[in-house]
Amino acid sequence: MKNRYTVIFIILLVVSSVFAGALLDYFHAQNDGDNVKLEWKTTTESNLANFVVQRRTPDSQFIDLATINPKGNNSVYTYIDQAAYKMADLVFVYRLKIVDNDGSLSYSSEVSVSPNISGVKRTWGSIKAMFR
Repeated sequence: MKNRYTVIFIILLVVSSVFAGALLDYFHAQNDGDNVKLEWKTTTESNLANFVVQRRTPDSQFIDLATINPKGNNSVYTYIDQAAYKMADLVFVYRLKIVDNDGSLSYSSEVSVSPNISGVKRTWGSIKAMFR
């Protein structure tokens, strides 16, 4: 009986810490012209300080892109990554860092997207980079 309560406690602890300050309904990324559009919806938010949008490529570490302040329960959030087209990588991985008011962190699942970058914009970005 004691083992059963221990298992239940561990499961509740893991579930409650997965999304410390927010319970996500969904989190996804998609091409939006030459940009990447991220969208997520929360069902509940409690003691939530903010969301930090993070991005990485398959061969790199996550970097912080933006900090988004909470709006409250049942909110939909959108973030447009306008810098994705400036990079030569073809796959980007995004996640949300969920920060509680007490500083504890949790992370959303990771989503991947391959930006649909026009050849003209990619060429122009390369030309601009040569003159920096």
